[in-house]
Amino acid sequence: MDSPVDENDDVFFSLRSTSAGAGTTSTAGHSYPSQLSSDFLSFSPPSSNLERFVESSEDEDEERNDLLRNDAVSVESASKRLDYMLQFLNRKLSIDSPPANSLFDSYSARNDDESSSKPPLPEFIAKGGGTGIFKLPVRAAVHPNRPPSLEVRPHPLREAQIGSFLRTIASAGSQLWAGAESGLRVWDLSDPYAAAAKNAQEDSLPFWESVRTPPTLCLVVDESSRVVWSGHKDGRIRCWKMEQSGNGGSQFKDGLSWQAHRGPVLSLVMSSYGDLWSGSEAGVIKIWPWEAIEKSLSLTTEERPMAALLVERSFIDPRSQVTVNGSNNVLTSDVMYLLSDNSRAKVWTAGYLSFALWDARTRELLKIFSTDGQLENRVDISAVQDLFVDFVPGSKKEKPQSSFGFFQRSRNAIMGAADAVRRAAVKGASGDDNRRTEAMLMTINGIVWIGCTSGLLVQWDGNGNRVQDFLYHSSAVQCLCTFGMRIWVGYLSGTVHVLDLEGNLLGGWVAHSSPVIQMTAGAGYIFTLANHGGIRGWNVASPGPLDNILRTELAGKEFLYTKVENLKILTGTWNVGQGRASCDSLTSWLGSVSSDAGIVVVGLQEVEMGAGFLAMSAAKETVGLEGSSVGHWWLDMIGRTLDEGSTFERFGSRQLAGLLIAVWVRNNLKAYVGDVDAAAVPCGFGRAIGNKGAVGLRIRVFDQVICFVNCHFAAHLEAVNRRNADFDHVYRTMVFNRPTNLFNAAAAGASSAAQVLRGANAGVSYSAEGMPDLSLADMVIFLGDFNYRLDGISYDEARDFVSQRCFDWLRERDQLRAEMAAGNVFQGMREAFITFPPTYKFEKHQIGLAGYDSGEKKRIPAWCDRILYRDSRSTSGSECSLACPVVSSVLQYEGCMEVTDSDHKPVRCIFTVDIARVDESVRRQELGEILGSNKKIKIMLEELCKIPETIMSTNNIILQDLDTSILRITNKDGKKDALFEIICEGQSTVKDDELTSDHSPIGSFGFPRWLEVIPATGIIRPDHIAEVSVHHEDFQTLEEYVDGVPQNCWCEDSRDKEVILLVKVRGRYTTESRSHRVHVRHCFSVRMKQNNRERDSKQIQGTVLQRSDFQRLSSSYDMVNRLQNIPSP
Repeated sequence: MDSPVDENDDVFFSLRSTSAGAGTTSTAGHSYPSQLSSDFLSFSPPSSNLERFVESSEDEDEERNDLLRNDAVSVESASKRLDYMLQFLNRKLSIDSPPANSLFDSYSARNDDESSSKPPLPEFIAKGGGTGIFKLPVRAAVHPNRPPSLEVRPHPLREAQIGSFLRTIASAGSQLWAGAESGLRVWDLSDPYAAAAKNAQEDSLPFWESVRTPPTLCLVVDESSRVVWSGHKDGRIRCWKMEQSGNGGSQFKDGLSWQAHRGPVLSLVMSSYGDLWSGSEAGVIKIWPWEAIEKSLSLTTEERPMAALLVERSFIDPRSQVTVNGSNNVLTSDVMYLLSDNSRAKVWTAGYLSFALWDARTRELLKIFSTDGQLENRVDISAVQDLFVDFVPGSKKEKPQSSFGFFQRSRNAIMGAADAVRRAAVKGASGDDNRRTEAMLMTINGIVWIGCTSGLLVQWDGNGNRVQDFLYHSSAVQCLCTFGMRIWVGYLSGTVHVLDLEGNLLGGWVAHSSPVIQMTAGAGYIFTLANHGGIRGWNVASPGPLDNILRTELAGKEFLYTKVENLKILTGTWNVGQGRASCDSLTSWLGSVSSDAGIVVVGLQEVEMGAGFLAMSAAKETVGLEGSSVGHWWLDMIGRTLDEGSTFERFGSRQLAGLLIAVWVRNNLKAYVGDVDAAAVPCGFGRAIGNKGAVGLRIRVFDQVICFVNCHFAAHLEAVNRRNADFDHVYRTMVFNRPTNLFNAAAAGASSAAQVLRGANAGVSYSAEGMPDLSLADMVIFLGDFNYRLDGISYDEARDFVSQRCFDWLRERDQLRAEMAAGNVFQGMREAFITFPPTYKFEKHQIGLAGYDSGEKKRIPAWCDRILYRDSRSTSGSECSLACPVVSSVLQYEGCMEVTDSDHKPVRCIFTVDIARVDESVRRQELGEILGSNKKIKIMLEELCKIPETIMSTNNIILQDLDTSILRITNKDGKKDALFEIICEGQSTVKDDELTSDHSPIGSFGFPRWLEVIPATGIIRPDHIAEVSVHHEDFQTLEEYVDGVPQNCWCEDSRDKEVILLVKVRGRYTTESRSHRVHVRHCFSVRMKQNNRERDSKQIQGTVLQRSDFQRLSSSYDMVNRLQNIPSP
């Protein structure tokens, strides 16, 4: 269920109002969309592959199975659409018009097999609904206040995900990878509008799962090697082949894994030189060189243990370079985020309150600074380099500087501990630190963006200088994503904002009903992962004009993907007066009428009372404890009455002092009911003690939200205003416990500090609409001892009217009915007509109506115990649809007068509920058909996806030692910006015969260490030129590391090298790119020959291409001709 957006909220687009009467066709006095008739008449199931299967008898068995599976899915999808259309017509033709009455209403029963034979009871409707906090949530076939989305994985039930919550996502070409608590999951995005797999448990796109692993905390994609790297709670890094993930539906296995850290792997990134960086707790950073990874990936399956050992021992500890200067105390916080600046060949590492900037090529620390931009320490790089040049490994016994090293390490440890204490003290003094970093990214123009707990967005340049701040939302930032010239921001409230590169807000909407914890870009969509596990895709051009067209088209096909379910809900309330019920009483109250119920909800009051118990209950609530032995007794007894285990299963309960509520679900409905959350609101003794108050449960049923609230309000005849105030307090302040980052972080294995920080933030109820939780539900049922009495009547008069069963006159004296009619309480809610005697107050164990209180006080009989509700209807005649998803009526409302175990009689109410839900698999297919068939949409997409024309100044460059060449990229388009990215397609060695070996790519298309390309990404304005520096670095030596210790193995390769630079150019919204190849050769052999032979200056100059030369070269043939003219020695 998605949180609605108030109609008055500012949104990023103007809504097109769709008239209900426009484009309708009339049949038998009923109107329905004209689109229905045309679609229905022209509808035919998708063509079958069976004919091709029979004719191509020589095909492989696997291909045949795939065809059969696709046919089965297609036939099932077609059958669903036909069923939904027939159901739609049936509803249109069978709904009777309800009587026009402002206060009394009955909802017509459904005339199908699922409907009860009993007619619904007439109802009383309170005034005051539809405004303020009692305004109904906005519902529609397509949400009016956000762009249409691609439902990759519709909101799954929390109970179905225990132990397998998704925590992170990453896009890999045409695949979407997700890291879960139990492994990895992969979706194929080559057909993002496919139907769900046949017999799938959820309506998500077809997917594959890996073998079980410890919780996955982070993912990084290496497109060049076609692998995905994952970091896990157990400290291991695992490698997964992209091609392996989709083989035959079986669980796929990792190709390589090793023990990377003692603690969890919190972050991963691949640098612009192909190295894999990993971060863990306490500031631990390790670099896994590409050379070792490449060698390990080349080994066979049988050599996997050797490959793992090779990588595991090859790591580099970059912090070892700064401990010498005594500055490692600022690198002790958990490394929560790693960011590669491919534009400037740098790597950012970040904790919650500090950052470090590293050189990706030399792996040296450049800068350490806080979230305020203040330098915390500056490192003398030259001193560090000198130290390692003179390093010679020796035996463990040879430690000439052991004393100095011991004291130095001790000093560093003490300073690190002091720094940790200082940070903890600062946090403790200021509470939740709103400056804490929650997300970071780098945009294509080289700017780094940081998202903070306070909702602040901070802009930094590539050198770590704070530039500008932006604040558009008070909720905490959870994730950031960029595509083209836009920035996407995901918040704890479930809201998504879209900004341009200058920080201007372009639009925003409520994307999910829970925090947006991760985002990634791929296949033309921005995918958002919600904390509840749902994944949605948003078009990269949103917000934009395409959204309105899609919304209108998709809403017009509502009847094709809407299914209406029907179930019965049995609710019961009983003030048990601190007593215990017999089995016969429970059977009479609940067991006798539960046979048809799908859900049973029971609310009890005064389970236990007394000053001591109330004080103990209040104390337990402060530390998060609830429940009592008597409460458990009641739950067990009711469970036995309902045949718990074989027929029903208890889904949740909540107790506050003497208040207790519980819900049971029939076994055949368990797959459609879940996300059970609880709440409690004390109203007694200064709103702190639970002798009066409310407890509630919130559940999702067929994707719609229903809340049950058990109340016990202020007593005594004259306390009407106090009772009204109790209701208002409960309605406004009831906050249901939602899934939080604290809950999932504990399962995923994040550090304890991270759990506390995120948990403190996520435990608060955030509503993007600023509405109470109860206002956002599709249906709310209030039950309990409301304590409203009868006014203006004596005890004897009341007894006489009851004995004569003159309830109409008594209802006129009912305080609750009067207050509801005046709009003072339970605004907009409904109650079935009361046709049973008052349920209060009786002498215990006295049978019949003679049991009314005959003691000294002679309390006037009253209907204290009531059950009221509110569904999705704004008017009495509203029918069940996606715009009005829950429509209910009362079949039975009665008191159990034969039960004598308390001074109150139990009350029960049976609802029949129609619930409209979306078949996400069918709607996903409809979205794909609209995108592929609508001419206007196709024209808009073609225009958005145009790639600007660009030209290169050359496609061949020759470099010698420390040479720098300027590559110019010209945008010839006069209107559109061109976005470019330069990657290294591969490196090869030039042989003596001037032929090159096969070009082998470096990890993540990184550059070789002898080459520097700056900037590697950027934006070219229309009719402008971008200049890129292609520079040779003097880095011909490689230093091998074993267990983080340099071994001084100097390896020098004097052969010429050649790389192919791929300049990828695309537009603002295009996922495809136009590529230009530039060959860059480093002529090392020329320098060697120059050192051995004397040459005149003209000969030397003749071997080097100057800038003016390569700027005129237009093709590889020009380069070859020029090389042939170089004088031979």
